Amino acid sequence: MVDVTVRGAGIFGLAIAWKALLRGARVRVIDRNGPGSGASGGLVGALQPHVPDPWNALKQYQLESLLEAREFWEGVDATSGVSSGFARVGRLQPLKSERDISLARERADAARANWGECALWEVTDAREAGNWIPPSPTGLFVHDTLSAIIHPRDAIRSLATAIRARGGEVVADGPDHGPVIWATGCRGLQELGAALGRPVGGGVKGQAALVCHDAGGLPQIFAGGLHIVPHLDGTVAVGSTSERDFGAPTTTDDLLDDIIRRAGEVMPSLTKATVIERWAGVRPRSVSRAPLLGPWPGRAGHHVANGGFKIGFGVAPKVAENILDLVLEGEDSIPPEFHTTRLTKIQDHVFASTRAASPNEVSQEQAR
Repeated sequence: MVDVTVRGAGIFGLAIAWKALLRGARVRVIDRNGPGSGASGGLVGALQPHVPDPWNALKQYQLESLLEAREFWEGVDATSGVSSGFARVGRLQPLKSERDISLARERADAARANWGECALWEVTDAREAGNWIPPSPTGLFVHDTLSAIIHPRDAIRSLATAIRARGGEVVADGPDHGPVIWATGCRGLQELGAALGRPVGGGVKGQAALVCHDAGGLPQIFAGGLHIVPHLDGTVAVGSTSERDFGAPTTTDDLLDDIIRRAGEVMPSLTKATVIERWAGVRPRSVSRAPLLGPWPGRAGHHVANGGFKIGFGVAPKVAENILDLVLEGEDSIPPEFHTTRLTKIQDHVFASTRAASPNEVSQEQAR
């Protein structure tokens, strides 16, 4: 017997299943392609907050989830016996100009106001940053202690193993029992959009690489638009592209060659590092760029947990908590900014605004 069915074995689906088991529910996760077969099976694993100002609902959500991450992953790893590669190593970002320095110091004040004593956002120099640093024209960096890393594939493996160890099912096929939570990534966003008759999101392709270089335990780097993540296993991930238009969703090309080249410019120690793997995949992005959570409009007993895009691993613990409050307890704790009720409200607004429009105006509105 199963109390809740989760469709999709990416980071959202598995995190939901894990937390459901901790609440005493019986869970079945169904994914015909297996755990981590989509975007969650990538390489980078940068768990990062957005800048601490201006403050908004998504940043508060990120903060709460990132603060929970250590306890979440320690519990998963202890049950599975598999390391997720989680570590709160912080992040360094070079400051290029006096304006950047001034803005960074203003944000340090904002971090103290919004993060409290939970984490630091500070301006530091090369002497304090150590040898694992990118070039900085000013010699100064932003260092934050909220950022963490995870090895995506190891984390998915740890979660799936922990779920099975607690008596949950992770299977390729099977019937739905109880409420159904759809965490099926890009395909799920497309299916939801088709059901509603309007786009609610889509996919953005990303390419990344894994190179052999041991910097385990050192901070991740964000410089020149690149994420450089030193995993604990002696590898470093670099990425990634953001491609709205693409033909081959899982094929790498010269865009990744450029990423690898630029990574060597940012961190010269990586210039001669051997490339172990090249990866490409499509990440689910909602129209608002924020997670999309709540009941599936017009489909009783079905719910949506989707749209992780670039922050899926970082917000997964909080996403699982919110969707399970609704599904198991009947308590709606989902922030309004992420709620699926926004979809029907937007749709009603579109219909109302186009009812008296000309056919050409209607087609233009629907295209937007």
